[in-house]
Amino acid sequence: MRDITIKDILTCTGGNLIVGNENQICKEFSKDTRTIKEGDIYIGIKGENFDGNLFWKQALDNGAMGLIVQNIEYSEQDIDKYQDKVIIEVEDTLQALYKLASYKRDIHNVPVVAVTGSVGKTSTKDLVASVVAQKYKICKTIGNNNNNIGMPFTILNAPKEIEAFVLEMGMNHFGEIHLLSKIAKPNICIITNIGTSHIGNLGSRENILKAKLEILDGAKNPNMVINNDNDLLHKWYEENKDNINIKTYGIHEKSDIQAKEIQLHEDGSEYVINLNHKDEKIKVPVGGEHFVLNSLCAIAVGELLDIEIEDIRRGIETFSLTKNRMEVIELKNGIKLINDAYNSSVESVKASLAYMNHIKANRRIAVLGDILETGKFAVQLHKEIGEIVCENHVDMLVCSGENAKYIAESAKENGFDEKHIYYFENKEEIVKLLKQMMQPEDVVLFKASNGMRFFDIAEKIRTEFK
Repeated sequence: MRDITIKDILTCTGGNLIVGNENQICKEFSKDTRTIKEGDIYIGIKGENFDGNLFWKQALDNGAMGLIVQNIEYSEQDIDKYQDKVIIEVEDTLQALYKLASYKRDIHNVPVVAVTGSVGKTSTKDLVASVVAQKYKICKTIGNNNNNIGMPFTILNAPKEIEAFVLEMGMNHFGEIHLLSKIAKPNICIITNIGTSHIGNLGSRENILKAKLEILDGAKNPNMVINNDNDLLHKWYEENKDNINIKTYGIHEKSDIQAKEIQLHEDGSEYVINLNHKDEKIKVPVGGEHFVLNSLCAIAVGELLDIEIEDIRRGIETFSLTKNRMEVIELKNGIKLINDAYNSSVESVKASLAYMNHIKANRRIAVLGDILETGKFAVQLHKEIGEIVCENHVDMLVCSGENAKYIAESAKENGFDEKHIYYFENKEEIVKLLKQMMQPEDVVLFKASNGMRFFDIAEKIRTEFK
């Protein structure tokens, strides 16, 4: 795989070279002058409330080899000072980023696996990446870099030696995954499920499905991999199975990759699948039925990429989760914290509570906050969570957030003992309560949308009880 040069940037972006050598080889790309490294190309991203182009001098002074910028002001003295650097001016740096990432993907003629879904994108991506990495040198999405800026930078900063991409695609409006798909041009497209995340923006689960299906818009001879247990995906599969290559996975619906003889444990699970007319035992190192589904998805991708079953098994058994997603923290006196506070939806709360039920505990404490971007559905969805709490073995319910009060109200209405329901308007009160109330062998689940920052509560409790 050849390197990208300044000439390549000029060709694919239509940019104007203000100063620099067009034969210069580019290493990595950055949008942050605070973390920029020696030799990077800085791209000045202009957003609604921030203009990275204003910091072009800081980028060069901090070690950047060159810039891709728009609408900057420079003098002859600036040109003289930075004559050993590269300055490229474009009409729109965001569009330049998209074009450059698309160009980089094209010259990396390697498999691209794209993952989207209402919940479980990141954990599924981690599992799939671990399996694919058993055969290929991979580049995968790190953290939450799954949007219109993070994903293109992931592609741009992939080393030229990579042999496969595993990319996560997030969205909260129509058109966003369309853009990402057009840039990444995936060969394997995964949809983990269709739930209620962002329903306030999109209006219905059916519209969420339409938005997720944009993953196909830029796909190259794609294979679809879908969770056949999800009602809307199953319906879509039945309607489209004769028109596109679809590989299904599931537990309850008959699927191409289907788990049987499932045993759920506190710290993992195991099950049997049939591959090539032979039963294979699979062990997953993280608890919860939803991680069984995630691992089935990874197996489906492994099959499509002709990865041997032993390598698939090794990839599943050795994968590690991205932080704040079903992170189990063990404290003194046998207390366990489940930090699953990166995001939230009705579906993921249900899965997290089900997982907590499989953990042996003195008491099970659920600390739940708002699900964001629910719009006109906010009251309905939070009340549904209150019902789900009552269906699980929860001993104490702690809520905080503008809409989380409906969780508490609904739990009370559905028979949860009022004496064990607590509602607070600020997180500090939750910390104070837990410090007073936690007992040996308790298990505490933290679950809310990322913007609620419930992972801060988990960290404070961890620090106090380590």
